[in-house]
Amino acid sequence: MSLLNASELYQFALQIEENGEKFYRQMASKFDDSEVVKIFNYLAAEEVNHKVIFTKLLSEFEDYKPAESYPGEYFEYLKAYSDNLVFSFENFDDEVANIKDVKGAIRFALEKEVDTIGYFQEVKNMVPDSEKDKIEDIINEERRHVVKLFELKKKY
Repeated sequence: MSLLNASELYQFALQIEENGEKFYRQMASKFDDSEVVKIFNYLAAEEVNHKVIFTKLLSEFEDYKPAESYPGEYFEYLKAYSDNLVFSFENFDDEVANIKDVKGAIRFALEKEVDTIGYFQEVKNMVPDSEKDKIEDIINEERRHVVKLFELKKKY
């Protein structure tokens, strides 16, 4: 078993939050609808807040030994998850450029928020019991994002 390396976990979580912020800022500047702009700017600011929270939380994590078939297995899984399912860097600009309307932006955002919740559910499985509530707090914030996006979706 390998020790959970908080700096790696921190990098994955930050990557997700940074890409989320970038997406929401781009969408806020892409559309003219004041309500859409307001909500996307709000969500971008939330992603910034999450980066601050993760900086604090992840610096406090203890080393932890996740159950693995081989050393580093769980980190490889989380990296693949964050790189490919959640706001990925590789195709990010292309994906965002292909969003042509508010409905598409909301749909994309909802998918990514749900993927983010799944990622943090996996992270929660890796951390010591003393840290699980902190990750659950982030998950609950991400759920609030989903609700806000669903409310916006109803209008379109």
